[in-house]
Amino acid sequence: MVKKILILLFAMTFTTTMFSQQMHRRTLKLMGTRFDISVVENDSLKASYYIELAVHEISRIEKLISSWDNNSQTSLINRNAGIKPVKVDSELFNLIKRSISISKLTDGAFDISYASMDKIWKFDGSMKSMPTENKIKASVSKVGYQNIILNEENYTVFLKLKGMKIGFGAIGKGYAADKAKELLISKGVIAGIMNASGDMNTWGKQPNGDYWKVAITNPLNKKNAFGLLPIKSRAVVTSGNYEKYATFNGKRYSHIINPKTGYPSSGIISATVFAPKAELADALATSIFVMGVKVGINRIDQIPKVDCIIIDENGDIHKSKHINIEKI
Repeated sequence: MVKKILILLFAMTFTTTMFSQQMHRRTLKLMGTRFDISVVENDSLKASYYIELAVHEISRIEKLISSWDNNSQTSLINRNAGIKPVKVDSELFNLIKRSISISKLTDGAFDISYASMDKIWKFDGSMKSMPTENKIKASVSKVGYQNIILNEENYTVFLKLKGMKIGFGAIGKGYAADKAKELLISKGVIAGIMNASGDMNTWGKQPNGDYWKVAITNPLNKKNAFGLLPIKSRAVVTSGNYEKYATFNGKRYSHIINPKTGYPSSGIISATVFAPKAELADALATSIFVMGVKVGINRIDQIPKVDCIIIDENGDIHKSKHINIEKI
């Protein structure tokens, strides 16, 4: 799932000596995407050590959940779809269990079995007409979180349908950011940011003592941010379709596919979600595209400590009830 950054994080792109603590940042490619890892620490050697710890943790998560690595437990689950249950580590088991809970919460708008979907849509400008209704229906015939069977006693996972697959493209980077953050906090790092190509998780404060803030921008007018939001030990994730989409009969279709119907979502160009964990924010940001503005806002308003900002295809801004934006 493609993520596009619509948010600018202030005071994170440099090392400063103005205050007693310093910001240290490293950018690298992990999990097939850009990661920016920032920590607040006086000692540069310690900071480098902490960043290395985060890198190793993210790499560990990738090996666990990757569906591209034939040796991963996720690949083993997929190879045995319709054949037999597969015993997995408790960490992967619990991630799958939480994913199913989010699927129930979103009425299937989020579904890790989306990986079973036939790739019949292209959003590179090459498609001249929509796929047939029969092809679209067939493309999601093996998708359905209800067919993921978990055994709590034996820690086994079974995909009921032959050819069924699971994948963590819409939740994996957020989960990795959460785990790296937890590890660094346990090591005594007082503040920092994990930015996984727009899946951002923060803790502590900037070196000057202020909370981190994000500037929310409208993708239809990227030059100007319309407001600031403080982030107090929270995650913020933005999903966007303003660059990857297709247009048929004057209607714009997002690259984010409804896993229940096989049709691309429409009507929304970006969704930003604030949540205690990036894992949850990641999943919900994608789900909002499928649920739509009205249902998406209503669902977010029912989840404690979760907020969202949605920008529709007309450039209009919609906010959940607890969002309080500082005007720029």
